[in-house]
Amino acid sequence: MFLFRFLMFFLLGGAAICFGFYIATGKDHFRRWGIVILKWTLIAAFFFFGVLILSRIA
Repeated sequence: MFLFRFLMFFLLGGAAICFGFYIATGKDHFRRWGIVILKWTLIAAFFFFGVLILSRIA
């Protein structure tokens, strides 16, 4: 659980840094990387919490 939390905050921080670089430089590849990191972080979080909820139900 600690590892998952650490990984989530690390990835969300990475996405925030990418968006910050996009704002500072205006280069589109930073925005694309930020969106990709954020998308996969949210997919992993939904999967993780789905498994957690299903394990509580069963």
